[in-house]
Amino acid sequence: MKILMLSGSRNPEGQTARAANGILAGVTQAGGDVESIFLPTLQIERCRQCEDNGWGLCKDKGRCVIDDDLPGLLEKVQAADVTIFATPVYFGDLSESMRAFLSRVRRTTINEKGRALIEGKSAVGVCVAGGSGNNAPECCSILDKFLAKCGLDVVNMIAVRRQNLEAKLPGMEAIGKWLMTKPSSG
Repeated sequence: MKILMLSGSRNPEGQTARAANGILAGVTQAGGDVESIFLPTLQIERCRQCEDNGWGLCKDKGRCVIDDDLPGLLEKVQAADVTIFATPVYFGDLSESMRAFLSRVRRTTINEKGRALIEGKSAVGVCVAGGSGNNAPECCSILDKFLAKCGLDVVNMIAVRRQNLEAKLPGMEAIGKWLMTKPSSG
């Protein structure tokens, strides 16, 4: 099985990466293939709301007019058996890179053609709160709504605080092994 991890964190050794890597370790132990991509290192522009009505090709054709890394990322989500969406919690919300990516994906999946690319694909959300450790559950709620609106099958949503990261790592590894069974939410 192919597992894709999309991280909204720039730091490949930070808390968000450690949490996601716990899952990826379980996947690897169970014989899966993993690929990690850090969204802040890519060119992903924010939605331009192209036309006066706030839409554009996304609504009419299921694709975006912006020439950046979005189409290639959507191809990777389509090719993966499961995609892990890992984000640090900033101000009780998704990271800016994760929000920009998912805002554009959400718009392209309004169209049936765009939605068909990723609809029903399994997804896991991981929201890691540093600092005070607050607001990870609220961030999970936001991420869950984005993923479901895009047509993804959200099979798990994990809230992590910096204070409980070490305690959660063995469970994250177990989730990685579980993902190799190709779970479905329903």
